[in-house]
Amino acid sequence: MLRHYRMFAAYNRWANTQVYAAAAELSDAEFRSDHGAFFGSLHRTLNHLIVADRIWMKRFSGAGEAPTTLDALLFEELDALAAARKAEDERIIAWMDTLDEAALAADFTYVPLTQPGEFTQPLAPALAHLFNHQTHHRGQCHMTLTALGKPSLTLDLIYFLRSEGREWM
Repeated sequence: MLRHYRMFAAYNRWANTQVYAAAAELSDAEFRSDHGAFFGSLHRTLNHLIVADRIWMKRFSGAGEAPTTLDALLFEELDALAAARKAEDERIIAWMDTLDEAALAADFTYVPLTQPGEFTQPLAPALAHLFNHQTHHRGQCHMTLTALGKPSLTLDLIYFLRSEGREWM
């Protein structure tokens, strides 16, 4: 499973690169326009993804800053948001490289933002959530881009594996 999660970390970085390249082609008005995604705009959705990753990484590693709300706007400008995304993706990959199979099976305890009280669970299912959450909201980013009349993005894992992700095959 460790290799599988490391592959997801690399895929995550690749897919985020595709989304941010598409976002860079938008006008500021398009970037901020609400098209019905859970967080509304591409701007807010991309901010949420960094927020959530920072929250989970703080829980997992004990390091870094963790926002206290899921809809926090950490970055107003796309350039700063993109730089933060790149750094966060590298942080996830580097942290994944510190894990072993025992760490995946070990429990960790955290307090969810959405409900009071501690919750304890094994690390592996929480990592699955981290990567699935990214995919879920990237799908909303894709929907927003196509609603703006932009080309559809190819974000499927198999395309990553057939290109830059060949090492994971």
